Amino acid sequence: RAGHNREPSHEGLCGGQLNPADTFPSFQHHSVCPALCTTKCSSAHSCEYCIQSKRIISAENEVEANKLVNNYRFGFRKWKSHVTERPFEDRSEVVKELYSELKVIKPHTGHLITCGNIAYLFLFGWWVSLAYFLVSMLMFITVIGLPYGRLCLKLSCYFLWPFGKSIHEVLRCCEQAPDCECNVEEADDNSPVLLPSPTEMPIPDFSGQPQQTPYWHRFSTYAWLLLGYPPLVVVHSLACFLSWILVFTIPVSKMNARTIRVILLLPPEDVSRQGCETRALLCCYHAANWYYYKFTVDGINVFAVNLLPLVIVAMVIGYIDRENQYASSEVKFAIAICSIIPLSYYIGMGIASISAQSNFAVGAVVNASFGSITELTFYITALLRGHRAGNPCLQEVVKAALTGTLLGCILFIPGICMIIGGLRHSEQTFNSRSTGVSSALLFISVGGVFAPTLFSKAYGNLVCDACTNSSGGNGTSNSSGPFICHNCHYDLVIIFFSILVRPLVYTVSALLPIAYIIGLIFTLKTHSHIYNIRVGERQETSHHGAVVHWSRWRSLVILIMATVLTSVCADLVTEHIQPILNQPNISQYFIGVTVLAMVPEIPEIVNGIQFALQNNISLSLEVGICIAVQVCMLQIPILVLFNSFYDVGFVLLFSDLHLWASIFSVILVNYIFMDGKCDYFQGTALVINYFILLALYFYAPSPAGC
Repeated sequence: RAGHNREPSHEGLCGGQLNPADTFPSFQHHSVCPALCTTKCSSAHSCEYCIQSKRIISAENEVEANKLVNNYRFGFRKWKSHVTERPFEDRSEVVKELYSELKVIKPHTGHLITCGNIAYLFLFGWWVSLAYFLVSMLMFITVIGLPYGRLCLKLSCYFLWPFGKSIHEVLRCCEQAPDCECNVEEADDNSPVLLPSPTEMPIPDFSGQPQQTPYWHRFSTYAWLLLGYPPLVVVHSLACFLSWILVFTIPVSKMNARTIRVILLLPPEDVSRQGCETRALLCCYHAANWYYYKFTVDGINVFAVNLLPLVIVAMVIGYIDRENQYASSEVKFAIAICSIIPLSYYIGMGIASISAQSNFAVGAVVNASFGSITELTFYITALLRGHRAGNPCLQEVVKAALTGTLLGCILFIPGICMIIGGLRHSEQTFNSRSTGVSSALLFISVGGVFAPTLFSKAYGNLVCDACTNSSGGNGTSNSSGPFICHNCHYDLVIIFFSILVRPLVYTVSALLPIAYIIGLIFTLKTHSHIYNIRVGERQETSHHGAVVHWSRWRSLVILIMATVLTSVCADLVTEHIQPILNQPNISQYFIGVTVLAMVPEIPEIVNGIQFALQNNISLSLEVGICIAVQVCMLQIPILVLFNSFYDVGFVLLFSDLHLWASIFSVILVNYIFMDGKCDYFQGTALVINYFILLALYFYAPSPAGC
């Protein structure tokens, strides 16, 4: 298809016309008949098979197409929707509004009394206005600062309710336009600074207007810069920071930033007198815009940007406040675990950018090396700390986190995407053929990972700490009747473990990556017709025609830095996790399967929801399945390999709860994926079952000895 805004109909090989759904702007997908269907469909069933067996994904340019090839076909994570800048003129009016500067006067027919504007009055307007009033009194006292005092009084009224008003800069029209009849010297100093916002087009931006009086030759200038400007900078900076953190009030942040940079540094007569030619400096109509969740800074979502300072905070309080004088271990743990969220987003952006600008081999190496770096860094750090401290509980926490990631990606991510997508679209269809490949890999993954556990339960010795019968005798008495045993577990004697279990673990860890590679060959080579990626005809088809957010070298540097910072934050998490694990009312299993497992996956949950909202449920489902496959086929074998070189006591044997919860989840999700269709009810079933399993973990006792 030729671009996103065009809505062509495709003449399928089966003779029918297929109208693609309006999906995520980065790439479209719709079902068409595969190459094997070369004749008219003989029945509705065969045509439905044709429709579900092949999907065309349209990329905007070659860079985006490379990203899809190296990331999507590989089954690695879909971290970022765009690695290139989309032409601004092609964006919707809603998105253009997000990036516009507040100096353009536009026709406005809506209401100015909105919930966002009223919230501004109570959150920002009153105290910013009060600050201007106090500064104006201060400037009046100095006498030489009278012009700035009058300006602050007018700005005090403006910032109390700035909506629908505008601040203008007077241009030296008589010098720029000789035919101008205005007399600047006779202009009234009391002319209003707050002009009603007209409904004309944007006023031209003139530059280089001459100054009648040298700005730096006035005593009032120095009085203003020493007494009036600094407190207002503090006030505006605070308002700018708070409104930026709230995201949806970013227009308020823009308004305060522009005031600091431009308005407060102009001579007061340039904003307090009206000449025959003016230009708008500031004009705002709404304090909040709900679409700012789409706002990006250099290709990074604003939420990830706002969370990035948590990394610095976590390192400062984690390594300086060793005695927990200013922050408790619980607070340090919470900040450190949350700081991993933006780092994982930056790692994903780096992976996607390098893959999109590189060939197939480089993209494969980068994805394989850094695709699971966030989780692996935490797991290895926890195992090392537990081994050094002689604390086997951290090993159980790692296993719980692995299982929690598996359950969350199998049940919660697809389920929540089905619910949100189903509420907007009554029924959504997905490529059952490609999803079937992922589901088969999921079955192989879970079967392989839990094979040593099943083997140990079949041939290991069940040992219990204490047994009593119904009559109250101990286990050594000759009393008959049922016995009640406590703390039972399968005892793996050294000989049994060394001769049988350990070789089985190594065998499984070698076979799982092989199965993963076979799956890649299946989708990349022998059955690549399942995915058909095309570059839009109206878009540039070369690297030079697409402007990437990050270059390869910049992506590599950021990727390495984010990886190092992730390891630092993971070290802080494991250092301060023990007080959390010692909570008597919370099972250590529950902490592992929830907080430690799902927090690093928050960017993936957001991506999946975005795809579902755009009716691209196929990607939403594969986001979760691909992570689950990676956990079993890449992350766990890497942990086993690491343990073989540096023995940290990691044994690939899981508890019964992990075993049966994972098997049940795989069976359930494959049953849901059978027909290639989904709705919010099926998503609800997955999410409800996920919460049921979480309830089991919440009430389950902590591992023995922990």
